Amino acid sequence: MANRENIMRHLNIVGQLQPALHQPQHAPYPDQIDNAHWRAYTRASHDVGGEADVPITWEEKEEEVWEHNTFVTCEVLAWRGMWNAEERRRRQNVDVGQTIYLGLPYYGRWLMTIAMGLVDKQHVKLTELIDKIEEVKQRAKENGGKVYD
Repeated sequence: MANRENIMRHLNIVGQLQPALHQPQHAPYPDQIDNAHWRAYTRASHDVGGEADVPITWEEKEEEVWEHNTFVTCEVLAWRGMWNAEERRRRQNVDVGQTIYLGLPYYGRWLMTIAMGLVDKQHVKLTELIDKIEEVKQRAKENGGKVYD
């Protein structure tokens, strides 16, 4: 049963292992890892069930065009065999780490997953992707659109 002391110990260990500003540390030997450290090491950023937190306000939000386009792009990539749903979820929820997981909007992580997947699986080169992003930014500036850095 979880009590306040156990929860705080777990959160402190996770905070040391997954800080917002990563500090390199030596990996412990297997005999130095107790159950609490094992749980903290294997915790995924998106797995927050049972964690202490403050209540949030539920707000109904209509999807923006870019969010809908991102969803459709991910589905098309799945139809074309780039990934399945489980691989996409793992890439956007587990592989990104806590700072990115909590720092990007929901569909922002989807976009990052698309970019990383295309580069990782060598469908495009990283330099091609960077050039295309710059081209789209320039086009948006010329047309008076929003440009995010």
